[in-house]
Amino acid sequence: MFKAAINAELLKDAVAALAVIVDEVRFKINPEGISVKAVDPANVAMGIFELGSSAFDEYNADECEIGVDLNKIMDLLGIADKNDTVRMELEEGNHKLLIDVGGLSYTLSLLDPSTIRAEPRVPQLELPAKVVLNGTDLRRAVKAAEKISDHMLMGVSDDTFYMEAKGDTDKVRLEMGRDQLIDLKAGEACSLFSLDYLTDIVKPTNKINEVTLSLGKDFPILIDFEIANGAGRISYLLAPRIESD
Repeated sequence: MFKAAINAELLKDAVAALAVIVDEVRFKINPEGISVKAVDPANVAMGIFELGSSAFDEYNADECEIGVDLNKIMDLLGIADKNDTVRMELEEGNHKLLIDVGGLSYTLSLLDPSTIRAEPRVPQLELPAKVVLNGTDLRRAVKAAEKISDHMLMGVSDDTFYMEAKGDTDKVRLEMGRDQLIDLKAGEACSLFSLDYLTDIVKPTNKINEVTLSLGKDFPILIDFEIANGAGRISYLLAPRIESD
């Protein structure tokens, strides 16, 4: 059983944050909330998503798993006003999700979870540097970098966090000292990342006041932030681009 009601804008932001990694996911539902772990087809980026029951206006659920096409959900939410309430109810026997939004009722066919890639194992990484900054600053640096390159260097040097991109003739660099950051744990960190992935991953951070970046030397980056007014969380793990000598 699954029956819930939630603000349309909140749900749209949460689903959009997942959709930058994959199109189809397995939603694990239980009385405490909804969770997803998914990796993109190229095994470069992983998304770890949690939305607690407190994010919902109404929430009643037993433990179950459903397969969802995120593009279909986003299309439905696209017609909703930000203050609308989205009501959802699972028809278990028919493998369908009933969705009511803005007075419109939809019957959404669900995917067979067994046809969707299995939940990945989350690697345990000890990353030496941690940076906490405003999401707007992160997105601004990434947008500047994509104008001149297809990859961006991110690292920590002493008490400074930096993001840098180099093109054939041009270069852009943003440095933020400890006093410009919300928090900084200095450590040896310098890794190169593909902007094809990074550009999509940072899109949801534009509305986020605090984004935590965990970094190492030629290690994946962990990008982590709260959603749904603290009732949920999403983390992205992005593999580095290793340049050959």
